[in-house]
Amino acid sequence: MRLRHRILAAGVAGVALVPAAAVTALAAPAAPGARGGDTTSPVEKKRVDRVPTPKLGWYKCYGDAECATVRLPLDYDDPKGATTEVAVLRMKARNPKKRIGSLFVNPGGPGGQGTALAYQAPAFLGADVLDRFDIVGFDPRGIGFSSNVACFKSTRDQTLALAGMDVAFPVGAKQEAAYIKSAKALGKGCSTTGKKLAGSMSTAEAARDMDVLRRAVGDKKLSYLGFSYGTALGQYYANMFPDRLRAVAVDGVINPVSWVGTRKTSGQILDDRLRSADGAYKALREILVRCGKAGKAKCAFAAYGDPVKNFDVLAKRLKAKPANIEGQKITYADLVGGTLGELYDPSGYEIIDEMVTDLWKATSPASTAAQAAAARKALAGRIAERRAAVKRQKESAEKVAAKDFPYDNGFDAFSGVTCTDGLHPKKAGKWPALTAASDKRAPYFGRAWGWGSVQCAGDAWKVRDEDAYTGPFNRRTNAPVLFVGDYYDPATNYNDAVSSSKLLPNSRLLSSNSWGHTAYGTSACVTKAVDAYLVRAALPPAGKVCVGDIQPFADNPEKAPASRGPADASAMATQVKAAGQGTKLPPVATRVPSSILLGTR
Repeated sequence: MRLRHRILAAGVAGVALVPAAAVTALAAPAAPGARGGDTTSPVEKKRVDRVPTPKLGWYKCYGDAECATVRLPLDYDDPKGATTEVAVLRMKARNPKKRIGSLFVNPGGPGGQGTALAYQAPAFLGADVLDRFDIVGFDPRGIGFSSNVACFKSTRDQTLALAGMDVAFPVGAKQEAAYIKSAKALGKGCSTTGKKLAGSMSTAEAARDMDVLRRAVGDKKLSYLGFSYGTALGQYYANMFPDRLRAVAVDGVINPVSWVGTRKTSGQILDDRLRSADGAYKALREILVRCGKAGKAKCAFAAYGDPVKNFDVLAKRLKAKPANIEGQKITYADLVGGTLGELYDPSGYEIIDEMVTDLWKATSPASTAAQAAAARKALAGRIAERRAAVKRQKESAEKVAAKDFPYDNGFDAFSGVTCTDGLHPKKAGKWPALTAASDKRAPYFGRAWGWGSVQCAGDAWKVRDEDAYTGPFNRRTNAPVLFVGDYYDPATNYNDAVSSSKLLPNSRLLSSNSWGHTAYGTSACVTKAVDAYLVRAALPPAGKVCVGDIQPFADNPEKAPASRGPADASAMATQVKAAGQGTKLPPVATRVPSSILLGTR
């Protein structure tokens, strides 16, 4: 599959209808527990507890890791029926004598591999966490090393069907029509060829799998750390199994009510509920404002006038006429997609500055021929470097998977979760108008985020998971849940961390003025607080606000890594040898391009 398809596989979200009977059965409030909290409902208790505790046949893998696979019910209402295979990986606690138990981790997506995140734990988790916990990750059903969902019969069929999605996002009626055609083909494929797994991949199923795996590793209560979409999985578990928590920390928060939708919001595209685009625009505008204040000595783009105004001028310039950079066409969508990708990293403001400055010089009528040529050369070099990095990552992943002509099911897997979890518009044809309206509210990014859920439209996606969970999401848990949000997150709007923390009566919000997607590793304050909570169940003070270690155009004493690294199979191509002092960023799986620059099709 081409790179654009793989970008979109990390794409933006949508949701689907759930039968009223399932809503009624799952929404009934549970009886108060011994600690005054809620308990697991009889329906969920029956589903998971009658599944025999699996025996995990651990074996050494990838150097220091241990791997296992387990077969779990495809349908928890029929535990003796069809099964699906789920892959699990753990990194053993470094100090077995002080071991607390297992810490389950998830990098998000939907579609990110928990196995990869667990494998990379020594590179980003704090020393105390690594000493005291076995770090356990599983690839949710349909994803990664677990049984894979496949919505097309072959790589050829998939590539041809998704040809219209070979853009960052569509601009103009022609691209929009092609995009919708491919989205409908994807929805049809997942509702027919891929139906068996696509209809059993809701977040609720992953939560049920995690509860069975919790028993399998010998833990009486769950310890969990989830990032991005992984925060939805954590909140689903907390509400479905409110009396089975030891510690649940979620960073880069998705509001589950917005994710699922309500009768009132069912006609909205998903991002009009999540408002990721608003968070991205907030972050970009603040960077441009700070660029102007810092001046050209620290921000090159400031040399040409007001950066906020000039970014818009550049965007309109590219929308009117794509730039030709050494034979590579750079479009308006490439500018927006590349900018959004760099907003994921705390140090991404530097690349944004370089990128827009070179594009400005390459396209400005005021530039001399020599200035324009130098700018085009710089951009071409950056594009070549990014292409090489993407190629290396793809080759590493394919080597690990040991497949020829591999079927990349990332978009299938993303859709299998997103499109079965909640509500969204009935007609794919409404997306052009809806995303145009979103773009007026959140310039540049409204369309970029909004188009990712079009395959979930009612006339495209037909398969359903009758056991998808739709709430309530306000259970009183037996242990507090820690919510973490940073002010300038371009993917999970900080407001969702605030609203989600208010849903759960027994929870705590930790805020940070960090940059990038998710806060762990971007602020020593955040990392220390999360580690203390996971190890000692010590909550940060109410109202605590941390300071991000990296601030745009400031004199930052230490720089965070420029890239989070992959949260997929390529992570395992080379053994991680990091000391594990919590100095690097977690490799969070992205819902839009995470580290891609211009022109890397």
